[in-house]
Parts: sequence; structure tokens; C-alpha cells
Amino acid sequence: MKKFFSEFKAFITRGNVLDMAVGVIVGGAFTAIVTALTGQILQPLINWMLASIMGGDGLEAAVTMLKPAYTEGADGVKVIDLANSIYINWGAFITAIINFILVALILFCIVKAINHVHEKGKQAAEKRKKKGEVVEEAPAEVAPEPAPAPETSEQILAEIRDLLKAQNATPEDKKAE
Repeated sequence: MKKFFSEFKAFITRGNVLDMAVGVIVGGAFTAIVTALTGQILQPLINWMLASIMGGDGLEAAVTMLKPAYTEGADGVKVIDLANSIYINWGAFITAIINFILVALILFCIVKAINHVHEKGKQAAEKRKKKGEVVEEAPAEVAPEPAPAPETSEQILAEIRDLLKAQNATPEDKKAE
């Protein structure tokens, strides 16, 4: 078990893993913002435009009804119950596509900016090198700690024996120690 945790510690303390974790968290938060924009602002507009194009007055024109369910309104008129109907929501589908395109575009711009900054740093270091200045290289990625030597079967059995003794010890045995 100690070996597992030491390997996990070596893995998690590498710089690129931490950078990746930060990226995932920021990406998740950014995706939530884009999803809210597309789902709460753009989807109603898309549904309204689809309804206008299809020539309907309500949301029913923006969806394809597969199995409509009706409820009776207060004035006795049958109204489509969207909660119990089976339908294809084209606005939601178009919104998901726009959501994907926006997230991909923004992530592309972020990666492009990071690569640009990285390239400028390389160019500046090369210019200083050509001028004869001492340039500090970025430290190489730290190699993980070597894994401890594998335990022998005798060591493992001794650990198991000690654990069983401690688990099965009576209160008098513990006082004697």
C-alpha cells in the first residue's frame, strides 16, 4: 500500500499533471458559462426563429411531434403538454452545435495565445544566446522518484502477521506491550 501511495505522490506532483488539472477545472467552468449562454439565451431565440420560419405561433412549430400529449386548458381548449409529449427539439440540437463550436473556438484561441507566448520566450532566449549572454534554460521535467525495491514474500508475510496480531490482540495484550 505504501508503494502505491508513493507512486501516486510522484505522479501527482509532476508539473504537467497539475497544469492539466487546472486546465480541466477552468475548462469545466468555462464550458458551464458557454452552456448557460447557449441554453438560456440562444436556444429560445433559435426556437422563436424556427417557429417564425415554419409559420407557427408557438413552440410547437419549432419541434417535430412524434407522440403529442394534450391537456385541457382552463377555457376547455386542448393544449399540447410538452412535459408528457415525445418530440424532437431542433432548437436544442442547433444550440448544442453552437455550444460545441464556441467552446472549440475559445479553446483554440487560448492554445494559440499560449503557444505564441511560448514561442516569443524561445525567440528571446535565442537572441540572448547569440549576444553571448548567459541564458538560464527552463528546468527539465523532474523525473519521478524511483520506485522502492519490491518487497519479498517474507516481508509481506511478516507485515500480514503483525497486522493480524494487532487486530486480534486483547486489551490485556495491549497493556503488556
